[in-house]
Formats: sequence, C-alpha cells, structure tokens
Amino acid sequence: MRTETPAIGRPRAFDEETVLDRAAEVFWRHGYEGASMTVLTGAMGINRPSLYATFGSKQQLFERVFARYHERQVAVARAALEQPTAYAAIEAFLRSSADGLTAGDHPPGCLSVQGGLACSPENARIAEILAAGRAATEAVLEERLSRAAQEGDLPPGMDARTLARFVMALSEGHAVHAAAGARREDLQASVDIALRSVAAPRS
Repeated sequence: MRTETPAIGRPRAFDEETVLDRAAEVFWRHGYEGASMTVLTGAMGINRPSLYATFGSKQQLFERVFARYHERQVAVARAALEQPTAYAAIEAFLRSSADGLTAGDHPPGCLSVQGGLACSPENARIAEILAAGRAATEAVLEERLSRAAQEGDLPPGMDARTLARFVMALSEGHAVHAAAGARREDLQASVDIALRSVAAPRS
C-alpha cells in the first residue's frame, strides 16, 4: 500500500515581487493613508489573509515596498554619479531624475514623496521611513560631491553638503510638480537653470 507524504504548507499562488510592484503603484497613487486594504488587495490580486500571512501588517507591507523601490532609486543615483566631473554627475543625476519622475510605466512623481506627504501622528513611522530614504540618497550625492571638492572639482567656497541639499531639494520639488502634471521638458528646463548656478563645466 502506497503512503502519501503529507504536504507541508500550501504553496503561494502568487509571485511576491509582482504583488509588491502592484502595491507600490497603489501607495504611489494614493499615499500610505489613502491606500485602503480593499484597494491594495484588489490591485495585488490577493485576499487579506494572504496579505497578512505573507507581509504582516499594512505598515510592514509598505516597508517592503519602499525598501524595494529605494534600492532601485539608489542604484540609479549611483550610476548617474559615476560621471567623471561634479558638473556631469549633477547633470546626470537631475536629468535621470526628471526622466524617471515623468516615465510612463508608473504614476508620475516619486513614491518617496507621494507616499507620505501627509501622515497623521499614528503613522509618523511612515514619514520617518520616507525621510530616511531621501536622506540616504542625499548622503550618496554628498559623498560624490565631497570627493569632487577634495579633487578641486568644485568652484572655490562651494560646500559639498549644501550643494547636495540644493540638488536634492530641486529633485524633490520636481517630484511634486510631476505628480501635478508638469511635463518632462518643463523639468528639464529647470535643470538647465540649476546647472548654471551650481557649477560651471571645467575645461
């Protein structure tokens, strides 16, 4: 007589990476507080018990979504900052940011900004996570510009930290404008002006 081996757990009927991407779009469009569990589960194609069993709470789901998103964004930033001069690095960073904010394969703007523009006190942790993500990107930028300063590749008296904050503020402002419908060419025009004020090309 053949004995069947009992199944250990039931295999998931969905791909985690796919449903995380779907959840990201919901959080991106509606923000953390505006993303209801009904909308999330509908977009992800799973039921609430599956969501809780796999990801835990709504906050834990958001943390997974944002970690995945932020990892991609930092990779893009690092690639842009590999340019040989400070001017070229800043230009590549801002132009790739403007392109990304207006790409057609996701909602306009930036999840790190749109995800928590307004959070109630009980969801302060979400705002902290997003702020930490933006600060991490700024730190990568500051690191690159500090190296440029050491190499004499910044104008005399230009502070790397202040310059990094300026570049990030422009990028984050672009995120807000993109979400409101600003066109890519409008953002790139702002980049043109910023480049004239932050650093001159070196011959």
